[in-house]
Amino acid sequence: MPRFNSVLLTGASSGIGRALAEASAVPGVTLHLSGRNPERLDAVAAACRARGATVRTQVADVRDAAAVARWIAGSGPLDLVVANAGIAPGKAETEPETRAVFATNLDGVLNTVLPAIEKLAAQPPAPGGLRGHIAVIASIAAFVPSPVSPAYGASKAAVDAWTVASAPAARRRGIALTSICPGFIRTPMTARFSFPMPGLMSPERAAALILRGVAAGRVRVTFPWWMAVAARIGGLLPPPWVATFTERRQS
Repeated sequence: MPRFNSVLLTGASSGIGRALAEASAVPGVTLHLSGRNPERLDAVAAACRARGATVRTQVADVRDAAAVARWIAGSGPLDLVVANAGIAPGKAETEPETRAVFATNLDGVLNTVLPAIEKLAAQPPAPGGLRGHIAVIASIAAFVPSPVSPAYGASKAAVDAWTVASAPAARRRGIALTSICPGFIRTPMTARFSFPMPGLMSPERAAALILRGVAAGRVRVTFPWWMAVAARIGGLLPPPWVATFTERRQS
């Protein structure tokens, strides 16, 4: 498993975030973990401390740009920042849910990544010239516009496109920027879904793939590969075909 000595992670209290925190928790590593639920966050912190890591927690909402920026600024040197916090709407996507999804999945990512870029850019470079890594959790849902959850897919499409497009400029500043596009992961979010989820993966397996891809400096990490290919093909089909297929599949 690749090792990062100092990791800052949003949305660490469950799902992929918790799995990433626990996968990174080894002696000598410092973890800066945030989440909105203090009880769950404390449970993750305790599990990571039991593995030998030093853990500092911060109850925070990524929609609060000022609070997130202060947290990042006061975290000390960082090797890896993961903008993981995200939400999905219910089956009937209301206007408040749509706005909440974009505020968390898009604005929340920018509230994390933009101050992280400035912080890492000010750090001294490692021997290879790299100052740090930033990973953004997008989704394979970014590749095909599904009418079943339009806000979720659109928010993930925006952060994936922004991350990939921003990666060259970030690299010139000594920062490796990576978009993570997973398929279905067994988390509390997907536990609400009643439709078939091909390629459903454990969060522990997903965390291992994420950390390996980030350590390799890849601009985009997608898994399972075959689902990414299928989504890319689906995104090229006429929109009415996509709508009919997804609505029948998830009805």
